[in-house]
Amino acid sequence: MKKLINNPDNFVRESLEGMAAAHPELIKIHFDPHFIYRADTPLQNKVAIISGGGSGHEPMHGGFVGMGMLDAACPGEVFTSPTPDQMLEAAKIVNSGAGVLNIVKNYSGDVMNFEMAAELAFSEGIQALNILIDDDIAVKDSLYTQGRRGVGTTILAEKICGAAAQQGYNLKQLADLCRKVNMSGRSMGIALTSCTPPAKGSPIFELGNQEIEVGIGIHGEPGRQRITFTSANEMTEILATSIIEDSAYSRILREWDTQIGEWVEVELTNPPLRTGDSVLAFVNSMGGTPLSELYIVYRQLVKLCEQDGLKIVRNLVGPYITALEMQGCSITLLKMDEELIKLWDAPVKTAALRWGV
Repeated sequence: MKKLINNPDNFVRESLEGMAAAHPELIKIHFDPHFIYRADTPLQNKVAIISGGGSGHEPMHGGFVGMGMLDAACPGEVFTSPTPDQMLEAAKIVNSGAGVLNIVKNYSGDVMNFEMAAELAFSEGIQALNILIDDDIAVKDSLYTQGRRGVGTTILAEKICGAAAQQGYNLKQLADLCRKVNMSGRSMGIALTSCTPPAKGSPIFELGNQEIEVGIGIHGEPGRQRITFTSANEMTEILATSIIEDSAYSRILREWDTQIGEWVEVELTNPPLRTGDSVLAFVNSMGGTPLSELYIVYRQLVKLCEQDGLKIVRNLVGPYITALEMQGCSITLLKMDEELIKLWDAPVKTAALRWGV
């Protein structure tokens, strides 16, 4: 293993220290427990937005803390969920009194710990509401989840909801918006290689020289199948066709009711994409794939969307939700309407995403 690290045990802390030194005008870092928060927080009468997850997926989530996106992000150890005390302490710092929206990827550890954090926040007088993202169409259940995993739509929800919070949406409006984004997004990824967590020192799974994993998870979880290595166009078609042809997906999710302080069940359904729909097309690197290759994927994705009558109205191409140095990519298609387009276009200023400022 060759990595730019010192002691693997200090990997996350030293990375956070470097991030704080690089972006003092945007963020501050709280240690023990670790979390990243906006330098100008709390903002009066603004709902705060928090997300988090295991480290190793940078720039998600810490790179998206700033104006027009997240108010705080809680990083766990590599591929390990953050703990409830991180989320609670972050909520205390960023809460202005308007409440906190937690955007939670559908991984068992994240779900459990954010649920505990919401209950603790409620006991301390903070209104905290958790909304799950479960957009990965590759599998129904995986090593880490019950139901679909949360992947690329997470970033899009953080941007769109962050803009809405900046514009004054209240907690209920933000929760409804976040559900809408989740129900409008579908994702799927592919891996060409494995990756090596610093503490492990060896790849987390093995792929043959001519093998690729279709439907890979961001922690290296297996997907739908392993196939023989093929061209970029054919790999793009596998991902895009699977997303476009995905049927309606219904499930029941648990959400914290801030009024009664109890968990309630909410039934949600993702409607399928249809001819004539406008979409945001997101082509994401898993960490080791260069931007030049991502544009080859995007080139083919545009052709496939046009063939199916989908209009790409916005796009995002780059390494935004990674799995350390894994080679591969994921595609996310998010159905857009006028509200989502306006919120996507709104100004944002974070370490990893910025425009309009």
